Amino acid sequence: MLLSFVLAGATRNRKLARANPPMLTYVGYVLFGVTCGIAVAAGGYAAWGLANGAVTAI
Repeated sequence: MLLSFVLAGATRNRKLARANPPMLTYVGYVLFGVTCGIAVAAGGYAAWGLANGAVTAI
């Protein structure tokens, strides 16, 4: 939900040719970092499962 707010605000500011507020930029970078961290952790968890031969069903 917060990510959609940040992206909508950044898009609106870009269309109006305005700079983003520093807080919007900061929150965007934090959300990007958290998303990348979760993606790397999920990939590592999947690779660890494959390396150990664990079989999981979704």
